[in-house]
Amino acid sequence: MRKPVLLVDDAQESRLAAEMFASSGREYVEYHIKKFEESCCGELPTTRAPAVFAPEGVFKGLAGVKEYLQSSSSAAAGKNTRQQQQQQQQKGAEYDSSYW
Repeated sequence: MRKPVLLVDDAQESRLAAEMFASSGREYVEYHIKKFEESCCGELPTTRAPAVFAPEGVFKGLAGVKEYLQSSSSAAAGKNTRQQQQQQQQKGAEYDSSYW
């Protein structure tokens, strides 16, 4: 499974975004924007921290971080619900077929 990358800087919003991820219990990679500038490609003039880069898309700003955490948690809940429904259907089919 690919982990989302949380791009942060020294601003208060980035600290809040990191706290939100930590309290969500989700696995993620935190990357400071200064490290990116020093180790890779120079400045990121169009990217502002905090931002989340995930398989589901790019989510910018603190509002984007909140949106990502909410959407991914509801998607996970929906996935669990679908799995439970499938398991119940299989159990029901096994029960019905044992009598016929």
